[in-house]
Amino acid sequence: MKDLDDIRPQSPDQGFQFPGVFEINAMGSATAELERKVGEILEGLGLSVLAGSQRVRPSRAGNYVSVSVSFTCPTRELYDAAHAALRADPAVRWTL
Repeated sequence: MKDLDDIRPQSPDQGFQFPGVFEINAMGSATAELERKVGEILEGLGLSVLAGSQRVRPSRAGNYVSVSVSFTCPTRELYDAAHAALRADPAVRWTL
């Protein structure tokens, strides 16, 4: 099996290109104030969340919420750090 770090795009138009604009989704409890926390966590890493990009989608029963935001990211390391920082928050169950 290939290590994910060894996978490279076959052409320049394929795969992540840095710097760039990316979207991240965080899912967690509807009572955890993720609408506020997601942006704060990303901005704490020095990433810029694009104004007006936040989308919030509650689960069918309303127990969970998915928060999506777009942000600018200069490097793959910061992109990975964004996922890690969100996952480190006890209110976040998953990120995509």
